[in-house]
Amino acid sequence: MPRPHGFTYEQRGDGTVVITHLGRAAGSLRGSRAEKFLTEVESGDSQLVMARWTGAYKHGNERTAREHPRNRR
Repeated sequence: MPRPHGFTYEQRGDGTVVITHLGRAAGSLRGSRAEKFLTEVESGDSQLVMARWTGAYKHGNERTAREHPRNRR
């Protein structure tokens, strides 16, 4: 599975954290969720953490789904 890339985050003055992917907004977090995100992103692989928090990561079943008869063209 390829590693996620292209994620950045910006912490704003009002406590909001905005996550972007390749320059486009992917999610925003406020309050306790923003605090939890910031502690997690500082302690782990930041790209993987941001991909997981936005839901923009591969689940591992894409290849299987691509081979399903209804998805063939």
